[in-house]
Amino acid sequence: MNNIIVVASITVKSEYKEEVYNELLKLHTATHKFDAGCIQYDLHTDLENKNSFTFVETWENKQALIDHENKEHFISFVAAIENKIEDLQINKLDKII
Repeated sequence: MNNIIVVASITVKSEYKEEVYNELLKLHTATHKFDAGCIQYDLHTDLENKNSFTFVETWENKQALIDHENKEHFISFVAAIENKIEDLQINKLDKII
């Protein structure tokens, strides 16, 4: 089974930047600590838009990603950022080579 790559980009409403940033850090820490199927989970900020953040993730397989999305730390993150973002784009990719 191939690795699953996720590129998740979030643009935050300016007034919530620090709050959402702190939630992103908590999610990053918890994912590394509690998600065994996580190979890579890196958080980036856009060079031209400091309100834009991107996770680049590598998961062992689709089930590991599904498990992550059902963990309490992920569910709490989603609830914490509700109505605080301008845009969210998630691309789930099947790694070929």
